[in-house]
Amino acid sequence: MPPTQRKLPRADDAAASRSDDLPLAFVDGPIEGVVVRPLAAHVDPRGWLIEVFRQDEIAPANWPMMAYVSQSEPGAVRGPHEHVAQSDLFAFLGPGDFAVYLWDIRPDSPSRGRRMKLLMGESNRRSVLIPAGVVHAYKNTSATPGWVINLPNRLHAGPGRGEPVDEIRYEDRGETRFGVE
Repeated sequence: MPPTQRKLPRADDAAASRSDDLPLAFVDGPIEGVVVRPLAAHVDPRGWLIEVFRQDEIAPANWPMMAYVSQSEPGAVRGPHEHVAQSDLFAFLGPGDFAVYLWDIRPDSPSRGRRMKLLMGESNRRSVLIPAGVVHAYKNTSATPGWVINLPNRLHAGPGRGEPVDEIRYEDRGETRFGVE
């Protein structure tokens, strides 16, 4: 069965199986597999163009299966949550600026217990590839609504939207180890 159609463990089952095994405290540092890239604008008299995704810059396992744009109101936080099998490729290019938070809780990761905070958006155009198992959240730090583009490597709710959503929502559990300022 292709990876995009493979049956996934239920996200709630995965969360329950590791909830007691999470680091008690995180330290700042790079996280294995997280890739941050600048998003350069190619400008001409007509306007600009920004390349968000190129197959020659990302491993095939992380190639997008879909894309969507979300708008977050000023001060709004999305997350923290993680995916069991899905990686996210977020593009922050404006409008708006965001604080992006990452926490590595993967059991076999060499960077387990690390966290990262990144500032991205209109004033610092970047993309960030977030591997499966890395908890993530972002907050709109602008005074205006902000846009985020996501190109995940899995279909939301699987083909035909017929599978459970691959998302462990810590924001719904009152989890305090994943602080968003």
